[in-house]
Amino acid sequence: MKQHAQRVKTRHIILAVMCLMYFISYIDRVNIAVAGPLIRHEMGLSAVQLGLVFSAFAYPYAVMQIIGGWLSDKFGPKLVLTVLSLIWGAATLATGFAGSVAMLVALRFALGVGEGGAFPTATRAFTYWMPVGERGFAQGITHSFARLGGAITPPLVLAVVVAGGWRDAFILLGIASLMWTVLYLFVFTNSPEQNRRVTPEETAEIGYCKGDCDRAKRQATPWRKLVRRMWLVTFVDFCYGWLLWVYLTWLPSYLKESRGFDLKQLALFTALPLLAGVVGDTLGGVVSDRLYKWTGRLRFARCAVLVTGMGGSLIFLLPMVSVANPMVAVLFLSASFFFLEITNPVLWTLPLDIAGKYAGTAGGMMNTGFGIAGMVSPVVFGYLIQHTGSYNVPFLISAGLLALGIVAALFIDTSRTVEADEERERRMGPEEAGAFAFLDSMPTVQLERHTLRRPLRWWR
Repeated sequence: MKQHAQRVKTRHIILAVMCLMYFISYIDRVNIAVAGPLIRHEMGLSAVQLGLVFSAFAYPYAVMQIIGGWLSDKFGPKLVLTVLSLIWGAATLATGFAGSVAMLVALRFALGVGEGGAFPTATRAFTYWMPVGERGFAQGITHSFARLGGAITPPLVLAVVVAGGWRDAFILLGIASLMWTVLYLFVFTNSPEQNRRVTPEETAEIGYCKGDCDRAKRQATPWRKLVRRMWLVTFVDFCYGWLLWVYLTWLPSYLKESRGFDLKQLALFTALPLLAGVVGDTLGGVVSDRLYKWTGRLRFARCAVLVTGMGGSLIFLLPMVSVANPMVAVLFLSASFFFLEITNPVLWTLPLDIAGKYAGTAGGMMNTGFGIAGMVSPVVFGYLIQHTGSYNVPFLISAGLLALGIVAALFIDTSRTVEADEERERRMGPEEAGAFAFLDSMPTVQLERHTLRRPLRWWR
């Protein structure tokens, strides 16, 4: 019994708690789509008003990415994520008592504030809890739980609706969110040295040095260095997010209007791609970590998975547009989403690799690309459908963005870290180091030891 207890690492307990957070938060995020028709009927909302309720989440969600990440860097993820989870839990609970469209919009806005900073803060939490060789898995498994939450939301919420109504669904989910906050407060600490359950052996495995957490809080955020190192990752995340938002918003309509599935079939065939994404999220993180352990080349381990994932998604998306058989189209969509989600854990691992102690802010910067895609992609997709009368053109544009993302991913270099920039500045002085870093940040050349190298040799 004692030997078994020793095998359960504290960091893995914390990871399990984070998985639960991703799972619950995603249900809280998408439950409004399931309850939407019932809310519209009860309150007499127009389609425009319901659309306003849906969109109220996206804008604060995008804005809070960088803010939430920065706050977690400054004040620690324990305090910040506690406050954020209280906000979104209370907003979800209060939605069950909403009596007007204005109140619904306000509560969805509050939900966006709470959840907007949650994932960057969770990424910051992994900085001092996950060793480099486990970060891909950690990001993969947490986002797998997020996709799983999205996949089970329709049957879960509908079951509660049948038993007690749509208001009960929000009340119960809000209570579950607040209960998670209590669990998080009990289990999580900002660093291993603050946790009495962590052994010296596990601290060594993590690679944490005493005092790292406190020193990081006292340092000013190097905004310019972060932008220089993260803008390319943000662009790749935008390309990834564009297609993901298409799946999250337009997939049911596409299957019904373009492929002719009835309402009973929609529940199953909408869930299939999302379930494929659950597997892809987990596999992407595991494969990236294994590649790093086998080769010792972090850049290769990250970029290879990014390129393979986006490339595979592109390969299966293109024939889906032209295939005639609806069932085959669903299989292509599922395969495309599987490969798309392989990239997700790597994208979330890159802020840890590149920004280190500033991973919260860096994660927020990266996911701002996803947030912008969420504001633009569904609208553009709908506009193109309306003006072309077909889903083919918007899907082909999504494929084109995947191709751009693949090219951009080739230039991401995990060896160009913010901490390396800071060390160079201490050694060379701000002006000389700034000029060097500017040249080093250009995607067309890589300047290292005063020698130009080809940028696409990312396998080294």
